[in-house]
Amino acid sequence: MIPQHIAVIMDGNGRWAKARGMKRHEGHRAGVESARAVVTRCRELGVRHLTLYTFSTENWARPEEEKRVLFDLLVRFLKGELSTLVEQDIRLRLLGDIGRFPMAVRETLRMATNKTAHCRSMTLNLALNYGGRDEILRAVRSLLAEGVDASKLTAEQFEEALYTQGQPDPELVIRTSGEQRLSNFLLWQAAYSEFYFTPTLWPDFGAEELEKAVDDYSRRQRRFGKTGDQVQPTDSIASRGSAG
Repeated sequence: MIPQHIAVIMDGNGRWAKARGMKRHEGHRAGVESARAVVTRCRELGVRHLTLYTFSTENWARPEEEKRVLFDLLVRFLKGELSTLVEQDIRLRLLGDIGRFPMAVRETLRMATNKTAHCRSMTLNLALNYGGRDEILRAVRSLLAEGVDASKLTAEQFEEALYTQGQPDPELVIRTSGEQRLSNFLLWQAAYSEFYFTPTLWPDFGAEELEKAVDDYSRRQRRFGKTGDQVQPTDSIASRGSAG
């Protein structure tokens, strides 16, 4: 089964660059190419939602030069890929508070989201200045400000106050570089996600590595904490052939 929603923690850019005697920003630059390949392959496979952990609330502690490079790469990526996103009917959505980003970044993000707002085949979520705990606190504060009765609050109401409102929870969360933790990513939404950890560093993670993760997911039995035959049918990429 191809998951409707895949979320990715793109880790290992710095280590990839260091292993090659390069500066960290070269790892981020190579990571952009991996992001492009993963977005393209997800669209071909029929994934409806893809979330990329692009810049966390903790990333503000990084050196100024590295942050400038990251912001520049983000702007270049969006401007360079905008026509492709529209052509492939991919909608761009933002998860997080972009108010802290430089003006040029904010303007590019707003332009890209506006230009793709009509697209429906796939949603590409960029988690920017995102933290799972911050998202939950933001949702609670928003609901309290609206006067919601806490004693009657439902999970469905709470989910409507999250950045991912209107989207399914990720069935599959992928993390590259060998680390095995969530790092404050989609803490509410990933409650029943399947996890796929790979030692592959993000710049080396492309379409083939994505397919390995999806095939691994397709062989799992998802019971959501219940007993019995709560098993979803498998449908690996190999069994369904190459999508195009």
